[in-house]
Amino acid sequence: MFPEANLTSYYFPFVVELDQGEITDAFKNTCDAAADNNIWIIVGTIQKTSDRFLNLAHVINPKGEIIHEYAKINMAGRDEKKYCRGGDKLSLFEIDGILCTLVICRDGRHPELYRIPAMAGAQILFQPSCSSDEIEAVTWKRTSGRAQQPVGPNTKIFHCVANTIGQSPNGKQTSSGQSFIREPSGIPLTEAGFYQEEMITAVLDISRADRSYILDSMINPPFLSKYWHKMIEEMKEKVDTKPI
Repeated sequence: MFPEANLTSYYFPFVVELDQGEITDAFKNTCDAAADNNIWIIVGTIQKTSDRFLNLAHVINPKGEIIHEYAKINMAGRDEKKYCRGGDKLSLFEIDGILCTLVICRDGRHPELYRIPAMAGAQILFQPSCSSDEIEAVTWKRTSGRAQQPVGPNTKIFHCVANTIGQSPNGKQTSSGQSFIREPSGIPLTEAGFYQEEMITAVLDISRADRSYILDSMINPPFLSKYWHKMIEEMKEKVDTKPI
């Protein structure tokens, strides 16, 4: 998995002028790389639609096929709110028979976006991110651990974050860094640093992702149970639709 909008960048003065043909070429190269190396890849783009832009995550299988796409729902920075609109579906897909889900950056602040897919069986949450801000705000985010909140303590699923590093081209913002892979207790299996690009890996014992907190939420309190099941049904009806 790569950070949020890695194929186009998240820097809107550049993104809004980007030619769609360049994005298509980047997709082709990425799909070819997945097939050549027999690996799964999750990448991100920001793309123009008939109604503003969408911030997208794309799941590519080892055959080089895009098998799932998700549009960020909750916009974050000023430029993103100006140029983008949110998606209207949740994420649920399989990697090698394991149900997974996706949120993008700010979406992680909205637990229903990953808890409902976890109720449907997701055991891994992937969260590409570009958590950037003025340097003072980033310092406080790092100090308080606020950039990406671990989801294990309220779900008992794995949580994988790929965040950007470095500064924006105009030097006004910097990224929080700190990509991580956390096990269902919330304890980190591996973490990246603040300032340089790194690849991190971990072996996931999927049996640890028992979703016990999620399963309890589906039962208690009893009066909510039927609503959770209804939301799961409605989520599944939309999960394979293409963001437009």
